[in-house]
Amino acid sequence: MKIVIQRVQQASVSVEEEIKASIGNGLLLLVCFEQGDDDTVINKSVDKISKLRIFDDSQGKMNLDIQAVNGEILSVSQFTLSWDGSGGHRPSFEQSMPPQEARLKYAIFNRELRQRGMIVKEGQFGSFMKVSLINDGPVTFTLNF
Repeated sequence: MKIVIQRVQQASVSVEEEIKASIGNGLLLLVCFEQGDDDTVINKSVDKISKLRIFDDSQGKMNLDIQAVNGEILSVSQFTLSWDGSGGHRPSFEQSMPPQEARLKYAIFNRELRQRGMIVKEGQFGSFMKVSLINDGPVTFTLNF
């Protein structure tokens, strides 16, 4: 599982010119499930995201998590993250989880975030999406599980 996390002031996702979801202050998550990812991986990733202290405190230091700042999450499926770029010039997505299985894991991932008290909005799985954001910082991290 790979996740790109971007701290944002706002973000939205559109399909065919229609906004499907939008958030204000919070996190944009680009989420990729790969072959072999299981519930243990999902639990580790949810635990990490819920505790990430990447929002500024009153001293301007990254010391607060998403719930401390009443932030929201925009979760977007992104199978193209499975390519590691090591071979050739044309991406291969062989490491990506098959779509039906990935759709289920993505739903479980988002449900687990919500069960930990986070506000989660989602892109439209399997669709061609346009993502807009105002990156705050910019602050961007990549997580691999």
